[in-house]
Amino acid sequence: MTFGPRTTFRPGDDGVNAYKLMTAVVVPRPIAWVTTLSSDGVVNLAPHSFYTVACARPPIVQFTSVGSKDTLRNARDTGEFVVNLAHGPLIEAVNNSSAAFGYDESEPAQLGITMEPSEVVKPPRVADSPVAVECTLHSTHELGDSTIVLGTVVAFSVADDVLVDGHPEYDRLDPLARLGKDEWAVHAQVVSIRRPRTPDDIA
Repeated sequence: MTFGPRTTFRPGDDGVNAYKLMTAVVVPRPIAWVTTLSSDGVVNLAPHSFYTVACARPPIVQFTSVGSKDTLRNARDTGEFVVNLAHGPLIEAVNNSSAAFGYDESEPAQLGITMEPSEVVKPPRVADSPVAVECTLHSTHELGDSTIVLGTVVAFSVADDVLVDGHPEYDRLDPLARLGKDEWAVHAQVVSIRRPRTPDDIA
């Protein structure tokens, strides 16, 4: 397919919303559904769709807090957080937990989301999420209006129901992903293509 004319959007020009453009074209984005504890012990749960792997060895994940949010404050105060996998059947709970609850309000308590103890860190995990990635805070890095949060993984807690031969299976994980506007990717199609190690492996 050959595309025709293009429109160029330059950040800073009148009428250009770079945030909306980024979230529309950097897709799909996995969701870090992050559990933290406040210094007073209040459980916070919020989704962050700027989320990825940062390092393989040691295992480090990262998410970005756009603005100064409770998740960022708690992670800095306590040095711990949990990334719960945003599971397809939990789409309403994930979406609702993005609302601006007060700092002294617990999203799980307000929304009826069942929590359970984590294996290593103090923040609890979402009981109905198939995977919890438990982290200690590695570092934070400020960029403009946002802060990158890096977490060193200290435990992967994976439900046996999503394991096949000891490895998580995508179809069973059924992860959600964020798109642009109010759109989500649900039950994404999976295609397997062998990755070439050298140019000689290319058919």
